[in-house]
Amino acid sequence: MTSRLESAKRVVVKIGSALLVEGETGKLNRSWLDALMDDIATMRNKGQDVVIVSSGAIALGRHALGLAPGSLKLEESQAAAAAGQIHLAHAFQASLAERNLSTAQVLVTLDDTEERRRYLNARSTVTTLLTLGAVPVINENDTVATSEIRYGDNDRLAARVASMISADCLVLLSDIDGLYSAPPGNTDAKHIPEVAHITAEIEAMAGDAGSDLSRGGMKTKIAAAQIATQAGCHMVITNGRTAHPLKALTEGAQCTWFDALSDPETERKRWIAATLQASGVLLVDSGAAKALENGSSLLPAGIVGVEGTFERGDAVLVKNGSGEEIGRGLSAYSNLDAKEIAGHNSSEIEALLGYRGRSEMIHRDDLVLKKTLRNEDKG
Repeated sequence: MTSRLESAKRVVVKIGSALLVEGETGKLNRSWLDALMDDIATMRNKGQDVVIVSSGAIALGRHALGLAPGSLKLEESQAAAAAGQIHLAHAFQASLAERNLSTAQVLVTLDDTEERRRYLNARSTVTTLLTLGAVPVINENDTVATSEIRYGDNDRLAARVASMISADCLVLLSDIDGLYSAPPGNTDAKHIPEVAHITAEIEAMAGDAGSDLSRGGMKTKIAAAQIATQAGCHMVITNGRTAHPLKALTEGAQCTWFDALSDPETERKRWIAATLQASGVLLVDSGAAKALENGSSLLPAGIVGVEGTFERGDAVLVKNGSGEEIGRGLSAYSNLDAKEIAGHNSSEIEALLGYRGRSEMIHRDDLVLKKTLRNEDKG
């Protein structure tokens, strides 16, 4: 099972507040964080992309502001988050810099991973940071989020991020080493090493949060597993309290794996093909149609016509000169901009539009060909 983590190309690691912040003092557990960053540096040196989803801002901020223990009002939580984010970001930056790695902070709300265009902006930002070699650190933007636009826990946020960036492995570092058939304190509780399918029986095993710092608990972890596995991402729950928890995981530490239903690329293409309603049509010449069949992206030069009204990120149909649908994908430009650059080389985009956009009208990762769908149906 551990080979899933070692073989993953893109990994999301979720850190809970109870691990990152010392419960008695409210201070950052720097020695634990440094050990984890050692693990992440090892993964980066092996060529793996790593994204961190971290809790802890409110817990650190309430200590910095001297807020009393117990529940906080919304405005107090937001103030604590604002203060804590500075400490949290600095801690990650300092620890990763010692390992010759750069980092960047990305703050999101529920809307950023649910609303299409904000989703695309967030996805683009994170993937660009990964391409540049940085380790993105993502947290919910508690300073502005209200109850209507909050996740409320970072387990599901981490799963949404994993889905958004097409990660193939999500690691939830917890204060427990996986899923049990009953609360671990029970003598008849049995550890479950692998979950192939999330059934009603599995959901019934989940309990609630076990500490004041944790807003998650096993219920939210099961919900996260449903999101991740449906997006083609394996998920694992492992005990993060030990030093070097990711290294321990690769060496066989006890944990619970949740099996992905397929792989991220297949699930993303299925989402594009079956879930999204097309808002327009791009007509392409024979050269472009042939290039698409050979696995290329759709470039503006091959487009001979634009129909419909759509915005960047909307789904569009791709048709050949005979009007036959040959595929569908997500357009990198609106219909108005598409008309301006249709038939032109990608090097001319900036001069035509006044800004430097993507070279492709539809990137091959965002494109599903009709023949691919037919082959899947036969399989």
